[in-house]
Amino acid sequence: MSLSIGIIGLPNVGKSTLFNALTDANALIANYPFATIEPNTGIVPIPDSRLQKLAEIYKTEKIVPATVTFVDIAGLVAGASQGEGLGNQFLSHIRQANAICHVVRAFDDPNVARVKNPDASIGAPTSDLVVGASEDIEIINTELVLADLQTVDKRLPRLEKETKANPKLKPQLDALNSINTHLQTNSSLSHSNILKNIRMDKDQSVFLDELQLLTAKPVIYVFNIDEASLQGQSLQKELTDLIAPAKAVFICAKLESELRGLDETDRQELLASYGQNESGLIQLIHAAYGVLGLQSFLTAGEKEVRAWTISKGSTAPQAAGVIHSDFQRGFIAAQVINYQDLITAGSVAGARAAGKVRTEGKDYIMQPDDVVEFRFNV
Repeated sequence: MSLSIGIIGLPNVGKSTLFNALTDANALIANYPFATIEPNTGIVPIPDSRLQKLAEIYKTEKIVPATVTFVDIAGLVAGASQGEGLGNQFLSHIRQANAICHVVRAFDDPNVARVKNPDASIGAPTSDLVVGASEDIEIINTELVLADLQTVDKRLPRLEKETKANPKLKPQLDALNSINTHLQTNSSLSHSNILKNIRMDKDQSVFLDELQLLTAKPVIYVFNIDEASLQGQSLQKELTDLIAPAKAVFICAKLESELRGLDETDRQELLASYGQNESGLIQLIHAAYGVLGLQSFLTAGEKEVRAWTISKGSTAPQAAGVIHSDFQRGFIAAQVINYQDLITAGSVAGARAAGKVRTEGKDYIMQPDDVVEFRFNV
């Protein structure tokens, strides 16, 4: 499966700077709203040190990492769901994304204009940066809710008519009415019990996916902070509290830009000088895998070594199907070696001699460090 993340936020919060740093692209960066008109899309290999080690064991030069697609849309403003600032058409670009990366400004810079929302109702954060971040979050969340309400309003009348002709559709109608009631409270769906209940029913889950509701998508809040705040635990706690229980990631887009073009040694030295162990890209990917319930498995041979993305809990046949549908349809068995066991043994023959190679059947649940060879017959 492919991983896709839509990047959203107000104008001038550092979205395009972050996008360029993550994807090594050159999207237009400007100190005015709507510098991004058409969505910027970048496909990025997911860093995975295991692949190089496997390539050395299998003596292959072809390494194919898993990838993530980032889609950077124009900055949204209040009224985006109604087409203000062309926001409505921009939102359509991320409806198929697996998750949303909401970039929030949490830095001071008098040279970069800030979009304000004087009508925002917030609690009582103590820092001006937290106050501004709270206002930014409220603007975007409200626009996503309003966009979803538009989607529901269009679908409800048609579904009501269809249900009269086909009573079996009533569970879908009930689910949509529940969603509508929840959205009317200006609350997103991502952490509501409504979604959990709907997804327990396979047919309703498919129906929900077809709606492509924006607030039903997992959200990762990326707070764009300055270098001095990278180790600011007090500020980071306040910002985290704003969006709990959602996932928060703290990235300095300016620092990420400085990492571009550096070799791995220099990158690690620069990160370490700011007290960081991982780049923003790796942090964001880890967060995305976490909120989406994903993991990877590996295949290796003389032709190539490769990483594949699957959902946690996937069976061996389901994982085989990610490679090719024929692999799942004709699945016979999977030969599995734990990556660490393979590295320790130094070869498949050594792992087999040590009793570390297993043959697993259709009920086997894939594990994150599995190196797998599938056997199938079609």
